[in-house]
Amino acid sequence: MTIHFYGIPNCDTVKKARTWLDGQGLAYTFHDYKKEGADAAKLEGWAGIVGWEKLLNRAGTTFRKLPDEAKQDIDTAKAVALMVEQPSMIKRPVVEYPGGLLVGFKAEEWAAALG
Repeated sequence: MTIHFYGIPNCDTVKKARTWLDGQGLAYTFHDYKKEGADAAKLEGWAGIVGWEKLLNRAGTTFRKLPDEAKQDIDTAKAVALMVEQPSMIKRPVVEYPGGLLVGFKAEEWAAALG
């Protein structure tokens, strides 16, 4: 199984998810948003699968620090532009696997999808 894992290495949730994957003996490739950036086309594709609302981390500090006008009238195009500009706004982690996409880390959900 080919697993592509997207996130930021020092994020606590990413650390927990990586530990879980390692504990399951599942190999994966890691894409570091801080070093490699975020691809607009990939984000658009993910938004088409799970919705930009699930993908955009509106609870995070980076989003909360935005001016109020930047937080208004968000649609897919605006959400993708925000996430490309500030990859910290992407909910973490995102995992692509054959047949699906996981956003965020919930061990039960991951076990059902990847187990």
